[in-house]
Amino acid sequence: MLKKNTKGKGKHQAGQFVVGNRQLVPIFDTVKKFLLCTGIFLVFLPQFSRAQFESSRDSVVQLFGIIMTADSLVGIPAVSIMVKGQNRGTISNNQGVFSIVVLKGDVVEFSHVSYQSKTVRIPQNLEGNQYSIVQLMVADTVYLPATILKPRPTPEQFARDFVRNQVPDDEYEIARKNTSAAKRRILMRTTPGDGGEATKMQLNRIATRATYQGQAPPQNIFNPAAWADFIQAWKRGDFKNKN
Repeated sequence: MLKKNTKGKGKHQAGQFVVGNRQLVPIFDTVKKFLLCTGIFLVFLPQFSRAQFESSRDSVVQLFGIIMTADSLVGIPAVSIMVKGQNRGTISNNQGVFSIVVLKGDVVEFSHVSYQSKTVRIPQNLEGNQYSIVQLMVADTVYLPATILKPRPTPEQFARDFVRNQVPDDEYEIARKNTSAAKRRILMRTTPGDGGEATKMQLNRIATRATYQGQAPPQNIFNPAAWADFIQAWKRGDFKNKN
């Protein structure tokens, strides 16, 4: 039970409450201070956020320009422009022109397989949001490992190795083998039929029975075309045991 205590031994100050024999610390001042701080924070939060946004927007720079050779001033295509420390960049077009969005203080690296790499730092005190440069690059000499070509000891060994050399099949040879008659026969014997093929065969059987309804169907033993197909299949070895 809560009661206000203003008398007796161990008298408490005004505005304090007692729960049993224990004093309850006043919280009105604390709540008042908390609400005051919260109100001040909510008042200044939009201004602080707007200031941060303006600062971030002011630090964005549109970097553009052209990359040229140092000796002949010709545009260099396919130059890699990367922002150091970040996984983003771009490449120059056929005339050496490029454009990329960076931040003030970023370090931009220009690299090419045939030229020496260059780095450019965007000034921190840059006025405005655009920065144009003409980057000159110096040709770089690339040294490849030496390759020694030696002839075969004798023409006979060269002919032997040339004949035994296994040349992999190209796309045309693979397509020719896949569309050959022998490959198609193998696929016809080993590839199972799908639903459409099974339906077509069943419909053909029904049509054949309906055609010869009430009469004896013809026998292929007296069909010259069937005998010709049988002889061709026998010559090809279709009836041989594949095991």
